[in-house]
Amino acid sequence: MEERAVHLREALAADQPRLIELINAAFSVETFIEGTRTDEERLTTMMAKGNILLAEESDGHLLASVYVERRGDRGYLGMLAVDPTRQGEGLGRRLVQAAEDRFREQGCEGVDITVLSLRPELRPIYRRFGYVETGTEEFRPTQPLRPGIECHCIVMSKQL
Repeated sequence: MEERAVHLREALAADQPRLIELINAAFSVETFIEGTRTDEERLTTMMAKGNILLAEESDGHLLASVYVERRGDRGYLGMLAVDPTRQGEGLGRRLVQAAEDRFREQGCEGVDITVLSLRPELRPIYRRFGYVETGTEEFRPTQPLRPGIECHCIVMSKQL
């Protein structure tokens, strides 16, 4: 099979249906949350505050996405989603790098992310990207957690 080039760009409102499908597939491992990770309303709210960068093949096949938002002199990135069939190919790293480059261009001094305490497998990945744990904060889910589940956010940061 011929390998297709991967292009990065900012998501448009018209991309929302494909983004919702990708994000929910990538986050389907989060069985501790009732319902799906995102929907049209939640994604529209996020895109009004920040932007979503996406990676797609030249034929338009959506591979990965990440939410980016400037918060003062710092950047925030979140909801990094990679097509489950394409994980491990460096797409997440490529999008994180693009987000960091964007924040540098905007004059940000650092980047923050939050990782759910119930997803301990993610911290080593972000450590490899240069992030370190810098604190914790309350998790404010947009969907309810399953009964009896407790979760908080672990803040990880990187200076640019």
